[in-house]
Amino acid sequence: MLQLRNISYTVKDELGEKQILKNINLTLDERFVAFTGPNGGGKSTLAKVIAGIITPTEGQILLDGEDITGLSVTERAKKGISYAFQQPVRFKGLTVRDLINIAVGKKLKVSDACAYLSEVGMCARDYIDREVNASLSGGELKRIEIATILARSTKLSVFDEPEAGIDLWSFGSLIKVFENMYEKIKGNILIISHQERILNIADKIVVIADGQVRSVGKKEDVLPSLLGADSCKVLTDKM
Repeated sequence: MLQLRNISYTVKDELGEKQILKNINLTLDERFVAFTGPNGGGKSTLAKVIAGIITPTEGQILLDGEDITGLSVTERAKKGISYAFQQPVRFKGLTVRDLINIAVGKKLKVSDACAYLSEVGMCARDYIDREVNASLSGGELKRIEIATILARSTKLSVFDEPEAGIDLWSFGSLIKVFENMYEKIKGNILIISHQERILNIADKIVVIADGQVRSVGKKEDVLPSLLGADSCKVLTDKM
């Protein structure tokens, strides 16, 4: 269970202070939670706060009852939090096999490492020994990143707009990956997305706008209002 208590985040710029997150309170215990809302509303910032990339100005973060507010990214990773960037990081000199071994925490048999790539629809034979560098496309990197998170199988897996950079054909495959992950992964999944097809497989939807939680509830309660004529911009301003 993830609990966010009075989370706020303020930055300073040439114009003074700007509050990005404003007193957010959430309890997330569902297997699959989706954050959505307009661009610039604070979704990605909140995800980075959860992962430990950003330290909140105020508030407290609890993971299974333990206060992790002061823990670093590395310490939170050890506690069981995974984070997938909107734009995956490239690692010159590391192969895909290396990354999967690092994710698992031990050296796997080639067949076992390849199995994770197969789960995200990649031909393992073509990728297992490729370097994670500029020779890979954004979509390929995205799938490899998801494969490493599958390999880690952590308490909480956070994905920041996994559909970014994915073509339409691959997007259909991506949905299947998350549906399979829902069945196989032991922990909770948190996805930031504008895409209706991703929101439609979530157990809970949290709408974030202007740094605040505007709506939260079960998919069947929240999604219809998002798809209404007056509020569809929440989903479509980036599509």
